[in-house]
Amino acid sequence: MSDPATLARDSGLRPTHQRVAIIEALAKKDRPVTAQSLHDELRGRGAPGLATVYRTLRALAEAGTAETFEAEPGELAYKLCEVVHHHHLICERCSDVQTIPSCEVEDWASSVAKRRGFRVTGHRADVYGLCASCRAKEGVRSGGRRVGAQP
Repeated sequence: MSDPATLARDSGLRPTHQRVAIIEALAKKDRPVTAQSLHDELRGRGAPGLATVYRTLRALAEAGTAETFEAEPGELAYKLCEVVHHHHLICERCSDVQTIPSCEVEDWASSVAKRRGFRVTGHRADVYGLCASCRAKEGVRSGGRRVGAQP
């Protein structure tokens, strides 16, 4: 990640102490985080208010330096992401987000559109499921059968 102050400026924000603190906290997260939970983490003397956290996260998302993910109905979670076009694998249990290079999805999207006479102007592909760690915890092999199940 680039310097938080630079990232703020690149996202159209003045790099105030509070915004830099929000970006630094967001950069430390491996998983998407809601504005409320980020605010709770930053709470203390001189910490940004909840409205500042929401506005900063929204500006980062609008600038393309953060991605949004549905956390709960009506609530978004945010994660700093690569600026280059990419997609995600999202674990429904632990909320882990893995980046997929766009080239792994582009051919498929173009093929589907072409077969239907559709001209693609853009897309976003998020694939939901269970990550390897969560699958291992519930005893599922990559074939989708429970460990010990007969074929």
